[in-house]
Amino acid sequence: MAGSLSVLSDESLLSRIDRRLYGLEKVMAFVAGAAVLGLMFLAVISVGGRNLFNAPLPGYVDWMELTMPLIAFLGISYAMRDGGHIRMDILIGQLRGRPLWAAEFVTTLVTLALIALLIWGSWAHFDRSFDCARPLCSADSTIDIGMPLWPAKIIVPICFSVLALRLVLQLWGYARAFAEGIDQPIAVPLVKSAAELAAEEAEHVQGADDGETTR
Repeated sequence: MAGSLSVLSDESLLSRIDRRLYGLEKVMAFVAGAAVLGLMFLAVISVGGRNLFNAPLPGYVDWMELTMPLIAFLGISYAMRDGGHIRMDILIGQLRGRPLWAAEFVTTLVTLALIALLIWGSWAHFDRSFDCARPLCSADSTIDIGMPLWPAKIIVPICFSVLALRLVLQLWGYARAFAEGIDQPIAVPLVKSAAELAAEEAEHVQGADDGETTR
């Protein structure tokens, strides 16, 4: 499993596109975090209302149901860009140079194929719940307060589409690295060595100690 990864950049077209997409991914990750915070506030309001006034927040479970896709999917492309997902590096971590980039390209290509299928399936799932011939364009709704489910369902194919674009950029980066035989490609997460991780941790601890000394 990768403990920490880095992404290099330069002034190439690939890197510029990578940074622009990264800006969108940061916004999406921020919205996911805000959704978590909002759900916490709703929980406090619901529990407080039930304990103090015997009146919990109506539709709290419905709001949770609609918020879950925000929390679960908005940050996946951001994590993919920074290498935050769990990786098994036992075998691939032993490779260097072109064999490494070829292996990364193949695994990323398989991931992209899987995501393409998920986009197709999640879009079909959204399409079944979206019907503008009905009130609020909703063919299905939550059980408690009858909120339409299609806004939550459309989030999934949108997030997967952003992830697919991220995977395409990474395929570009791995293909470029393989063709040019470079050791430090751009726009792809690079696994750091144990020595680099130890140096970063030492620097972090040293910075914390310096901060305490300054106080």
